[in-house]
Amino acid sequence: MKKILFTLFLLAAVSGLIFLYYSKNKNMEVPKIIFTEKAPKPIGPYSQAVMRGNALFVSGQIAINPATGQIDSSSIENETKQVMENIQAIVEQAGMKMSDVAKASIFLSDMNNFGKVNKVYGTYFPSNPPARETVQVSVLPKKVNVEISVIAIK
Repeated sequence: MKKILFTLFLLAAVSGLIFLYYSKNKNMEVPKIIFTEKAPKPIGPYSQAVMRGNALFVSGQIAINPATGQIDSSSIENETKQVMENIQAIVEQAGMKMSDVAKASIFLSDMNNFGKVNKVYGTYFPSNPPARETVQVSVLPKKVNVEISVIAIK
């Protein structure tokens, strides 16, 4: 009988500690959806970004101007600038800065645009740029030329 009571006491104590841990660290466990009107509304079943603890996961952004809903595809530089402006708006909505971006993924429809995209992208990270990869894909949403997603950590 003493062993059963001790086991029940131990289970209750562990449960209490787990509850205290999660209640004090609930913002680490509960995802927060980030949304801003300064970036395009999602065109599918996804969020602009999700914050979990001190990590922000920004969905892939394309060059939709949030004010007009239009895409300026007159040049790869204009497309890239709009993508980066959308990302910056989302990052700032989450209370972060572009310097908090730790990882970026760049998707290009044509790797021949790498240099031009890289030049614009680099202006948003003047020092200590994030880790990243750049890949060519066969097609992107709305037939754009560039899509970028980022992860930021504060």
